[in-house]
Amino acid sequence: MVKGILRQGYGVASGASHDYPYGALERQIPIFKSRGLDLGDCFPGTLNLDIQPLVFNLFNPEFTFRDVRWTDLHPPEHFSFSSCKVAFAGAEYDAWIYYPHPETKQRNFQRPSLLEVIARLIPAVRTGDGLDVYVHSERVTIERPDSS
Repeated sequence: MVKGILRQGYGVASGASHDYPYGALERQIPIFKSRGLDLGDCFPGTLNLDIQPLVFNLFNPEFTFRDVRWTDLHPPEHFSFSSCKVAFAGAEYDAWIYYPHPETKQRNFQRPSLLEVIARLIPAVRTGDGLDVYVHSERVTIERPDSS
């Protein structure tokens, strides 16, 4: 389990932004479903959980989708996912770590201490709230960055 603080994201996943005239997940979710991952019960946005001073490494994802062409505004991207659980206000929610591979992204890069999670709508959650994330240790590591 790792504790995170909900932070404001770029706003790209959930709706129109200065970068895209539509929400990225609105476009991506049907593609992921056609490739075997149904996120239809999830909110079409990400929970951006700051876990610093820790960082995460998704090394054995349950799903990896390569060359996802979800927009004509830049080349295709790779995405990986690992299931997890998010706990907030005494309730647990099934969720997915959402990892757009940085080597295929054009913009909106995240720090390695920012865990993006997709879940169904969590009532009353707000920026600045603390959430717990339960990850699968055989898929994700959470650790302090090398201080050398």
